[in-house]
This record gives sequence, C-alpha cells and structure tokens, in this order.
Amino acid sequence: MAETVSHKVVIIGAGTAGVAVAAHLKKMDESLDVAILEPRDAHYYQPGWTLVGAGEMKPKATWRPMDKVIPQGVDWIHDGAAAFDPDHNSLTTTSGKQIRYEYLVVAAGIEIAWDAIPGLEDALQKNIGVVSIYDYDLAPLVWEAIKNFSGGTAIFTQPKPPFKCPGAAQKITYLADDAWRKRNVRGKTKQLFFSAAPGIFPVKRYAKTLNEVLKRKAIETHYQHHLVAVDGDKKEATFEHVGTGETQTHAFDFLHVTPPMRPPAFLKGSPLGDEAGWMDVDPHTLRHTKFDNIYGLGDCTNTPNSKTAAAARSQTYVVVSNLLTDIGGGKGIAAYDGYASCPLITGYGKLVLAEFDYNLQPKETFPIDQSKERRSMYWFKKYFLPWYYWNVLLKGGDTQMWPLG
Repeated sequence: MAETVSHKVVIIGAGTAGVAVAAHLKKMDESLDVAILEPRDAHYYQPGWTLVGAGEMKPKATWRPMDKVIPQGVDWIHDGAAAFDPDHNSLTTTSGKQIRYEYLVVAAGIEIAWDAIPGLEDALQKNIGVVSIYDYDLAPLVWEAIKNFSGGTAIFTQPKPPFKCPGAAQKITYLADDAWRKRNVRGKTKQLFFSAAPGIFPVKRYAKTLNEVLKRKAIETHYQHHLVAVDGDKKEATFEHVGTGETQTHAFDFLHVTPPMRPPAFLKGSPLGDEAGWMDVDPHTLRHTKFDNIYGLGDCTNTPNSKTAAAARSQTYVVVSNLLTDIGGGKGIAAYDGYASCPLITGYGKLVLAEFDYNLQPKETFPIDQSKERRSMYWFKKYFLPWYYWNVLLKGGDTQMWPLG
C-alpha cells in the first residue's frame, strides 16, 4: 500500500517562486505546517546565466545545494508530482506516494523543450559553435564560444512565447557584440537577431532605446521568425515566418539559441491545467479558477505577464497574503497587477531597467529615467541582485520588491 502523508500547505516546486512562498509563510507563521515537493538536488539563480555566458560571473555563483535553500522548518519531500485529485485534496508523486493537503501552491516552473527543434540537441553536444545560456552546464560554453570566435556569421534567436527571461536572448546578443568589438573581430562578423516577436520589446518606452542600441551595434534584425531546425554538420539554421509559414535557411559560424519552452509535463491534461497545460489561475488573485484552496505562481501559470524572477517575487506577496487570509477563515483578495522586470543588459557596463505591468505600462522602482542605458543599473544587476536573491528573497526577509529578472 502506498505511503500517505498530510500537510497543511504543500508547495510543488523549489525554484524561486516555491522557496520564496515557503520562506514568507514561515516568516509570517512559524508554526504553519509547510512542505515542498521537489525532486532536484540543486537550486539555480538562473538570471545569472547571461553573465556566465558573457564571462562576467562564475557558474558556481549561480547554484546552491537544495537542502541549503529549503527554509528551516519546511518539510522537503524529495520527489516529483505525477497526478492530481483536487476534489479530494490529494496528489500522487512519481514514486507513488500519496500526499494530502489543505492548501496547494503550484510553482513548478517551465520546461525547456530542447527536443522541439530538430537537430538542436545534437548540435549543442558537438562543440561546433551552437550554444545556449539556458542551462547551468551550457552557459559557460557560451563564453568559450564567444572568446574563440574569429568572425563570420553569428545568429541569435528568440522563440515564440511563453519563455522565461524574455530579455535574455537580446542581452547575450549585445554582450557578444561588445566582446567581439574588444577583440577586433566584430568588423569581420555579420551579426543577426531572429525573433518570433513583431518588434524588439513590447513596451514602447524601452523599445525606443533598444532600437537605438541595435542601430548603433549594426545588428541585423528579423522579426516574426522562429527557429525550426538546426543542421549541425552543415552549420545551417532554418527559420519559419510566424505569419506565412514560409521558411528560410541561413548558414552560420556561431548560433546562440533561446529554446522554446512548455508547461511541466505533469500539468498537461491534469485537472489543474488549462487546454495548453498551463496552471489555470485567476490573473490577479492567482487562485485556481476551479479550486479555491489551490494557488499557482511563477513560470508554470497562464498569467499573461513576462516570466521573470521579478514577476515571481511580486506574485509571492499576493499568494502569501491570500493564502494566510484563507487559512484564517476569510477570502484573500490581494491582487497581482502583472508586474515584471527585465534588466536589459545592452553591453558591458550598460543596462536598461525595464519594469512594467499587464497593460505594458512602465512601473519603475527608481526616481530616474530607467529607459536610459546606465552603468549604475549594470552594477545593480551584477552585484546587488544576486546577493539579494540568496540572502533576502529566498529567506523571506524582504519587505519591498526589487526588479530581479
């Protein structure tokens, strides 16, 4: 007979959102019975991987052992989710264990679909100039490829949404340009940026600056095109036009891929997922649309915000407030406004700090014009935010929001 355990609050996922919620719940009520379901042994600070790929941060600075990150007093169930029975407040783990809960928080993150682009996985393994910052082991190889690049055609891609850290694809594009200029190989390089989006950024205030950056750096842009195949042997990348379906193939010497992404497999087809498999929540209260004792936040939900660590941070306040109100016998009405942040690195020592809401209206933290490239914001991103992430956010010690993307 399968083992059965029960907890007051069960959190699925020990990424940014899951750990932050657990830490804040315990900070507010030390006696609260909280458990986290997480199969992985390591926790990653993924916003740092862009800097790893640019040679500005060591890989080891972007991870911690999971047992050092799980908040004190929270029960870590070292297992994964497999199936849900929300009508009976229970779920089944991958090992067959039954877990009962009074309240469930799903913060399961997003799944990278490396296999969705034919030839990509094979090309990434061959050390032929095909790279990606979207993995702990792969990110250092991006810097090696940038350092060793001697000129030719360099292509950078951005897929159809949703995908996490929507600014990352262009950040590494700008940083590579800077690195190649410093080594005097940019003049021998044709640099292209292919994006499935209709423009460089959805918020006009920041798009204006970014378009100026693209012009200054002479980066050739191709919008509404997404990568559909990679031929590592021929060193060719095939793109499809989002609107017409027409394809075009380009030879490359360097290819940085932002891979397509999808909801966690265990959510697809479950009672908690929408038709596409994303956690189905109210976009403001983050409560499940059908089950009042279930919440979702972070990258796994169908909320129409940019999927960033800053968004998860903002959502943490809402989920913790509403959940504690529910536990106390009320009905939480705290509302998330879609806040997200993209610290858009435009080169070494330069950053545009984009912050905005569901309506794509700026919602800025600092009393300065954040649409301008600033060195101070680069240092903020490189030094302060990692410290804040490990020492404050994941420990439930913050009292105000910072732009963490």
